[in-house]
Amino acid sequence: MPADPKQPAFRTLDYAVADGIATATFNRPEKMNTFNGAMMDDLLRLFDVTDADDDVRAVIVTGSGRAFCAGADLESGGDTFDFDKRVGIRDQVAGVHRDGGGQVTLRIFDSLKPVISAVNGAAVGVGATMQLAMDIRMASNNARFGFVFARRGITPEAASSWFLPRLVGMQTALEWVYTGRVFNADEALARGLVRSVHAPDDLLPAARALAREIADNAAPVSVAMARQMLWRLQAEDHPMAAHRIDSRAIVSRGRSSDVEEGIKAFLEKRPAQFANTVSADMPDVYPWWPEPKFL
Repeated sequence: MPADPKQPAFRTLDYAVADGIATATFNRPEKMNTFNGAMMDDLLRLFDVTDADDDVRAVIVTGSGRAFCAGADLESGGDTFDFDKRVGIRDQVAGVHRDGGGQVTLRIFDSLKPVISAVNGAAVGVGATMQLAMDIRMASNNARFGFVFARRGITPEAASSWFLPRLVGMQTALEWVYTGRVFNADEALARGLVRSVHAPDDLLPAARALAREIADNAAPVSVAMARQMLWRLQAEDHPMAAHRIDSRAIVSRGRSSDVEEGIKAFLEKRPAQFANTVSADMPDVYPWWPEPKFL
């Protein structure tokens, strides 16, 4: 019997979809959910699965046990980041190794579904940087964050030098990266890294409530377009770039059945039932960018 695409098999995370919300939970608590090649593969596939499933309206990523993801798996010791010594090395382009965390954040960047991280515990190294491409970060008061690369003798990865200053400002980004110190959820909240801090038992219910608000009220195609517009256009050097895309997108969506339904539902004071899907009804202007090459 062929595998059910609605229940994909992953090695390092548990996956479930309920009422339009997909929840992916890292399932290596004995290893503090540390990042390895299998986790990279699972995360890349996860967002392929959620993008392809029109029943998924929002995605929550969380961890099990005491950690969200406590960074890279260091079982190789001092050779962990020496790729010349790694056996069976892959992901090279013209002899240059592609950072696994960066492949993950670039895939999340392309997601057509909103992504919420529910940070239940330690999130350091790639456990912190992988979240930067997610849309909303919520934390337990047990959560700890750390951009610890300088303390391990390496440099920031996962495209975090692009994402982090955009989220928290350059001064905070530099402080956290220079010092490599681990900080608590209250500091993450005060500096703008996370949206909110919750008691441990309240974290997932709060994340689901936010995902539920999106799933119940927003048109999926409109959310997918808005996600790409907000993430990509904030890097442009003039608002005219946004005006060009806005103009084409709103013309396309203005002709859609979703708009008729959205206005009718508003006037009738009832929930809207949007019929357009991400798989079939994205505006013609999408995608509007040339995909950059690694080399």
